[in-house]
Amino acid sequence: MSLPVVVIGVSHKTAPVDVRERFAAGAEILPELLARLTSRPELDEAMFLSTCNRVEIVVLAKAGKSIEDAKRGASRAVREALREQLGASSIDDLGGWLYEKSGDEAVRHIFRVAASLDSMVLGEPQILGQVKDAYDAAVAAGALRSHLARCVHRAFTVAKRIRSETQLGAGIVSISSVAVDLAKRIFGDLGTSTVLLVGAGEMAEQAAKSLAKSAKSIRVCNRSFDRAATLAATFGGTAAPLDQLEAELVISDVVVASTSSKTFVITRDLVKRVMKQRKGKTLFLIDIAVPRNVEPDVHKLDNVYVYNVDDLEAEVAENMKARHAEVEAAEAIVAAELADWAAWARGLNVNPTVVALRARTRGVLVAELERSLSGRLKHLTEGDRAALAQMVESATNKLLHAPTTRLKQAASTSDADAGDLVHALHHLFDLPAVAEALGEDERDSRMMKSESVVPHSEEEEQSGRLPH
Repeated sequence: MSLPVVVIGVSHKTAPVDVRERFAAGAEILPELLARLTSRPELDEAMFLSTCNRVEIVVLAKAGKSIEDAKRGASRAVREALREQLGASSIDDLGGWLYEKSGDEAVRHIFRVAASLDSMVLGEPQILGQVKDAYDAAVAAGALRSHLARCVHRAFTVAKRIRSETQLGAGIVSISSVAVDLAKRIFGDLGTSTVLLVGAGEMAEQAAKSLAKSAKSIRVCNRSFDRAATLAATFGGTAAPLDQLEAELVISDVVVASTSSKTFVITRDLVKRVMKQRKGKTLFLIDIAVPRNVEPDVHKLDNVYVYNVDDLEAEVAENMKARHAEVEAAEAIVAAELADWAAWARGLNVNPTVVALRARTRGVLVAELERSLSGRLKHLTEGDRAALAQMVESATNKLLHAPTTRLKQAASTSDADAGDLVHALHHLFDLPAVAEALGEDERDSRMMKSESVVPHSEEEEQSGRLPH
């Protein structure tokens, strides 16, 4: 039986950019959003992922009467949280935009997203860094603590294997580089074109890398002038503060916008003024931000052309043909890792029985030892008593090694076989519920120790996350 993991979200495959941007959430509101999710009685852990092409909430449901009940409760809780975020009047207003996956299919989805198998640009490296950022934010907020944290961390391993064992990520391809390829295809040689980057984050940096050797000049306009200057200096460009955007637009030919602004940075009125100064000279704008940076009506102006992330799909499809040959190998890695994960998850279902069996066996042995120590063996020294106590622990471990191993092996291969063994053990040994066999505080302590969040290794950080 799989863990009650649930994923609900929208992506470039299910919703256009004007819908996706309504769901997007910036880093500044993540702690509040995660706190709201984990305060729900139906949810145990949560993570929120927001990129230019997808917005997803990933949760682990709290145990219910059945795993299906738990997943249904989690689904309602997440949809209600999304309704509140969007300010929709009804959960039904979310309509057909959302997709939902649960159990092993949800875990498969998480693995595929981290490995960029579900990205618009197959093999693009940015998504892994974005998933790691979402993971770090959730851990910092206390929203990832145990099984879901382990699941997401396993996704990093999957992504790393696919990068090292296949050619899916060969070369440097990203939304930014595809946007630049589109500009080259339309303009031909960019050697006579001035390119303006509006924004100085990861997307802008990727665009600058793609443009460095082909554009006549690169200009960077950003709210933080220092950050704009740093990026511009790296690629031999020129920087300007955002309040000089109008003047920068007047002298530029191609504009790549990628700021994190929640409102339009380039408006119709602004471009209308710019075009008067340009005397009709064509202006080409590529908006790769979500929420969008360029007001849609800008496209209606004469000699102004606007492309957003959704418009890049055809260009992506052309560029990705060579990578599709690697998808089969990558999917095989996902399938193998998912099988290992599912076996581990099924093993969790027998843990309460293992705990109860150990508690019952140890309890009987300790009771007999204490009876002897208070009677015929009361003359023993403290050292002898400690030796007998250690003998009880060793005897418990040796007695239970075989049944515990076989129970976990059965759980890893068959829910039905494991269920039969669990039923037989509870019947034969009259086992109590795990909460009775192990106090709540001790159980929580052991769970945290065995399922502690594993930090990223230095190697994973260097291979998966782009510099900020």
